[in-house]
Amino acid sequence: MKGSVGDRTFQAVNGLLLALIALVTIFPIYYVVVVSFTAPSEYLRKDLVLFPEQWSLESYRYLLSSAAFPRALGVSAFLAVVGTACSLVITSSLAYALSRKRMEGRRFILLMILFTILFSPGIIPNYILIRELHLLNSLWAVILVSLTTGWFVILMKGFFDSIPESLDEAAAIDGCNDISTFFRIVLPLSMPAIAAFGLFFAVSYWNQYFNAMLYLNAPDKWPIQVLLQNMLVDASGSALASETMRQPPPSETLKMAAVVIAIVPIMLVYPFLQKHFAKGAMVGSVKG
Repeated sequence: MKGSVGDRTFQAVNGLLLALIALVTIFPIYYVVVVSFTAPSEYLRKDLVLFPEQWSLESYRYLLSSAAFPRALGVSAFLAVVGTACSLVITSSLAYALSRKRMEGRRFILLMILFTILFSPGIIPNYILIRELHLLNSLWAVILVSLTTGWFVILMKGFFDSIPESLDEAAAIDGCNDISTFFRIVLPLSMPAIAAFGLFFAVSYWNQYFNAMLYLNAPDKWPIQVLLQNMLVDASGSALASETMRQPPPSETLKMAAVVIAIVPIMLVYPFLQKHFAKGAMVGSVKG
């Protein structure tokens, strides 16, 4: 059926606006990637590079030849892998326990978790806690303060509520205790939730900046985001020390290359979790 003139006009204007919004959104990413692959001589010669005449990997070679940048990537990878694993274990186990009505003190613990959502202790109490635990300048301090949130626990509890407790009873008849039931029965049925929350935690740990700045003083323990911030502040690019190249590329191409390297790992992880992510993103939001 053909629409009226007004409908066709609306569709055309709507499509044009969406195309403009998409262009405005995509262009900064395109510009970052293009500048990172632009030859230093061409970048210094031109005021604006939209499509380089000469492609170059010099900025990437300089970054990866330095000692600081690969080390920062390793720190971020450690936080993302180990932190995500710890957060998933803590969040899922607590949410599973709270989803079972037979747990004593369940209502009180839920109220305490809701209280943490409404009221945050703030930066100073957290810093004092980390200091008293002698975890300052330790990567475990960043992981500890980011283990979980009350909101994530409540959401995952909603998912576990949909798993009938009769499965627990059947597992108990077969000789499983609560821990065995959780790891052998419940978790395999919870892959959509695990994938969704795993992606949330991984992105959060990979992008750790403020907590790392607060608790990590040694430059050799800085994650990639802290190193990027220092590169952006340091216009000369001397935040990196490279022994293999005497003359560094322009600082702008270095910054763009560093941004590209920092975002690629998360972009590569998402396709592997996409199968579960769509379902897991709605976890706990609808309860039948």
